[in-house]
Amino acid sequence: MVMVHTRAEVSRDTEFPCLADPDLFFAESPADLARAKELCRGCPAIAACLAGALERGEPWGVWGGELVLQGAVVASKRGRGRPRGSTGRHSQRAISGSRA
Repeated sequence: MVMVHTRAEVSRDTEFPCLADPDLFFAESPADLARAKELCRGCPAIAACLAGALERGEPWGVWGGELVLQGAVVASKRGRGRPRGSTGRHSQRAISGSRA
């Protein structure tokens, strides 16, 4: 993940949290994504990481402490499953009402 940085920004001995557990930075769970964002906060390459991800139009993941979806920073990721309020009841009524 830390693909864009200059030698002046980091030393060879720098430990990057994204290299320790890369899957965390592409997790499905909002809680895991929040943890990944928190781990980024102390990274010396945070600004370069985010800038590189936006420049490349990364499709998803936590980059530079931000959640990126379809090449743009977003506040949060919607969980899997149906969107809230889509229980199907309204669809059922529309179907049964149109048959009458």
